[in-house]
Amino acid sequence: MIRIAKQLLATLALLPVIAWAGPVDLNTADAATLARELKGIGPARAEAIIAWREANGPFKSPEDIVLVQGIGERVLEDNRAHLTASAADESE
Repeated sequence: MIRIAKQLLATLALLPVIAWAGPVDLNTADAATLARELKGIGPARAEAIIAWREANGPFKSPEDIVLVQGIGERVLEDNRAHLTASAADESE
């Protein structure tokens, strides 16, 4: 019985990981998607990401998210596994 309980707890611990929607492309995602899918990104930061992209062109790598004012290393680290940045010709 204890073994089954441990297996159940281990399975339940994975639910937030399983529920995560998947990669978010910084070059194609809209503000609503960014705010919904990324930890530490609300509507204002999501709009800042879009504004940065429109002013500077596509992100070259997920790490470039820290170039957006108000977004630091912590947000990058919290989301690194879920971020992508498609090539410029793919995002157009």
